[in-house]
Amino acid sequence: MSATIIALAGYIGWTILLTLVLIGYRSVIVAKGQKAANEFSASGDDVTALGLRLTRAQANCIESFPIVGGTLLLSLAIEQQALTDSLALAVFAARLAQSCVHILSTAVIAVQLRLAFFLVQLGICLYWLTLFIL
Repeated sequence: MSATIIALAGYIGWTILLTLVLIGYRSVIVAKGQKAANEFSASGDDVTALGLRLTRAQANCIESFPIVGGTLLLSLAIEQQALTDSLALAVFAARLAQSCVHILSTAVIAVQLRLAFFLVQLGICLYWLTLFIL
């Protein structure tokens, strides 16, 4: 299996895992009678700080998928995974790191780290798109 496929499957799996953790987190709140299942804000601003960070990390994975996942899918569709294989695991690692930092903290340094990890992903995808065009 190519690194491109592993990175794509990893990204999808990571997003699913974050979604399941978020479901579990909210289910505990509902089970404790603290909220009804239909009372959660989509933004996550109506729960604890951890709940908010988890909500945003999960949403961020979904929001970024068209860029990273889309570029990986494009490479497979145009049979150019040889161009993406060398950095595919790096882009996936940056995605994981961005999510983990997002969940752990909203301190200024953490926000700056998240941006750095996002810029790594964005830069790699722009690099790949340039290679596809050339």
